[in-house]
Order: sequence, then C-alpha cells, then structure tokens
Amino acid sequence: MEVYPAIDLMGGKAVRLYKGRRDSVKVYGDPVKIAERFAELVDKIHIVDLDGAFEGFPRNLGVVARIIEETGLRIQLGGGFRTYGAVARAYEIGVENVIIGTKAFDLEFLEKVTSEFEGITASLDAKDGRVALRGWLESGMEVKEAYKLLRNYVDRFVYTSVERDGTLTGIDEIEHFWGSEEFIYAGGVSSAADLRKLSKAGFSGAIVGKALYEGHVALEELLEVAKCLPKG
Repeated sequence: MEVYPAIDLMGGKAVRLYKGRRDSVKVYGDPVKIAERFAELVDKIHIVDLDGAFEGFPRNLGVVARIIEETGLRIQLGGGFRTYGAVARAYEIGVENVIIGTKAFDLEFLEKVTSEFEGITASLDAKDGRVALRGWLESGMEVKEAYKLLRNYVDRFVYTSVERDGTLTGIDEIEHFWGSEEFIYAGGVSSAADLRKLSKAGFSGAIVGKALYEGHVALEELLEVAKCLPKG
C-alpha cells in the first residue's frame, strides 16, 4: 500500500483546512522545507493548490516547480485544473499526476486530456454521498454514479471524505464499490490502524496530512505498516 504525505498550498505556504473550510486555515510554514523532510522517506507526495481549487485555476505552480527542482519528488497535484492550458503547464514543470475534480465531469475535456497526458487522476470528493464540486462548495451526482461514469476515461482515482478532511478523527467506513482501478483515500487518516482498514477495504493508497503536521503519527510508522499491506 502506498502512503502519500500531503502538502496543501495557500498563498505560497503549507496549510491545512478543517473539513475544507476556507475560514479554518492553519499555516505550517515553508512547503519546500516540508517537502525536503518528506523526501528523506518517500519519493512521491500529494499536493493540493487550495487557491486553485477555490478560484478555478492553479495559483501555486511556481511553488510546485520549486519542490520538484529542489527535492526530486514525484508529485500528484490537484486544485483548479479546469482548462487544457493549466493541465499542460503542470506536466511541463514535471508533475506526474494531475488530479481533476470539477472539470472531470466535462467529458469532452476529460477525453482530450486523457488522450494527451499520462497519469490523469479523477477526484471523487465525497460529502453526504455526493461529489463535492468547485472547491467543495457545490454538490454533484452520487459518488458511485460518478465513479461509473469516469472509469470509462481514467484508471486512477482519489477519494476524499470531505467531512473527515483535517479532523484527525480516523477514516470513513466505505463500501468497496470500485473495480481494479488505483483508488487512493484521503480524509482523516491518523493512525496505522486506519491504513489496515483501508487496505482491507480495497484501497491502494492513503493520503496523510494533518496527522503528520500535528505529531499524531510518525511517517516512519505508517510506511513500516504500509509495506506489509497489499495494494487494493
């Protein structure tokens, strides 16, 4: 099972939100320095451009480029990728996986970017059983239906429990509704026990953020457990 330490970017700084609320920001400092520490233990991390998610276009690609250049980390990046140009620019700076949320449901757009770029990942941000869109401010179709639609175009998903994100409360109990696609969980992961539950539920990876920043769990511990768990 893969573990992806997370960096959320806002105004060029590493931050975390509580349940995705913009008014609940907590600043943790220089994202490049944080990435350097992660790079001592992993070769790939998860980054979200929160400004991009709220404003509709990436705002922190310069910071992401610095992280790639200065650490050599592989990056999966989400937040505001709603135009072809934004997606292309992310790949130009060396991002490995661009994560598309709101715009994934524009199937003409999704077909175009998946035909031209490797590693496109669909974001299923779940709130009350439905997909949360536009910075988690709007509600879309049921998560299962969204998955059935999008799996025709992508084979890699990030599932985020919006209500658990940044809460340190542990993971959701989730019915295993997906197939052989790479399926990564985010939202509330705060212990090795959570990783075991996710592996049993069929997830292939887990994104961990606030629990690392707040010292609730050590990345070394999670990686030790994860290497003994099968991918979903």
